[in-house]
Amino acid sequence: MQKNLQIGQQIINSIHNVIGVKDCSLHEPVFDGNEWHYMKECLDSTYVSSVGKFVGQFEQSLVDLTGAKYAIALVNGTAAIHLALILADVAEGDEVLAPTFTFVATANAISYLKATPHFVDNNEDTLGVDPKKLYEYLNKFTKQKDGKCINLKTNKIIKAIIPTHVFGHPCKIDEIVDIARKFNILVIEDAAESIGSYYKNKHTGTFGLMGTLSFNGNKTITTGGGGAILTNNKEIAKKAKHLSTTAKLDHKWDYLHDEIGFNYRLPNINAALGCAQLEQLPKLLKSKRLLFKKYEDKISLIKGVSLFKEPKECKSNYWLQTLLLDFQNKNNRDEILSLTNENGLMTRPAWILMHRLKQFNNNPRMNLSCSESIADRLINIPSSSNLIGKN
Repeated sequence: MQKNLQIGQQIINSIHNVIGVKDCSLHEPVFDGNEWHYMKECLDSTYVSSVGKFVGQFEQSLVDLTGAKYAIALVNGTAAIHLALILADVAEGDEVLAPTFTFVATANAISYLKATPHFVDNNEDTLGVDPKKLYEYLNKFTKQKDGKCINLKTNKIIKAIIPTHVFGHPCKIDEIVDIARKFNILVIEDAAESIGSYYKNKHTGTFGLMGTLSFNGNKTITTGGGGAILTNNKEIAKKAKHLSTTAKLDHKWDYLHDEIGFNYRLPNINAALGCAQLEQLPKLLKSKRLLFKKYEDKISLIKGVSLFKEPKECKSNYWLQTLLLDFQNKNNRDEILSLTNENGLMTRPAWILMHRLKQFNNNPRMNLSCSESIADRLINIPSSSNLIGKN
């Protein structure tokens, strides 16, 4: 117990030395640009719902930032994954590969379609899906039939994979895309946490058939709620806009809907906030990178713990700063979490792994030992982009 408290106190002291405040949340938004101006303009126009200039402006800004040909702004990241799966023709009974080490929205969205989340392992190098392990698993436990990937154990089609760029750190997405192509599996990137992150100088969310983003209040930039689909496929983009606006056909007065659609379009008032936030993104990313470097200087002095650094050939947005305890200290995690939170510093563990949740504990999976090890040793620490300025 004394050792646990000793490490925890060292972590507390290191965080305090960096941020210079006694109480701190995990991640909070920063509004010091045109947010008030654009929101007032939106209110003055009275166009606060899905009609208004800021929606299109926000989508174009996402295109300019990411290099994707099309961006479709939606109400949240979960809706983005759900709609992307529909656009990928995922159907009832299909299986979709997803990391067990991810937020529950991914598995939930798959389940909305009565498809089955099929869990794969991550690695400690990137915190993302392990390509080597993925290839070995698919090579051993699947077969190809009529251009489809079939799970030999369940005889179900494995239609897609949703690799996550965890905490803003890009996974080895090019390798994953190559493997998926070999096995006739579609790729939908979960880039919810990685706005402003690049893998080999290419923005995350632009490698697969589609990518999804989230702009929840705790993300690097926020629209309050909000999400988006990125794609280079014109037909998919057109279909995404149509389905996300209740599949309504253009008409001056009639309400004509040609298929089952969804009320998923981002409101104009949220997009106004997003436009202002995107203008601030370069400054926010610079601050978060500086925060990482200051944390690194302090955390490197503590034995038994390390600060996760962006993977090779990547430029991460450092959405959440992440500590990994050494193997011999993994049993200290909960005591450290308790001590830091009791001292006014909001810290949290990783999400509960998907296969450990009761609703998914009987789902198909590979060996998930690395994800289990990471989750048992991981602690996220205060990561807001304005923390440097408070010191």
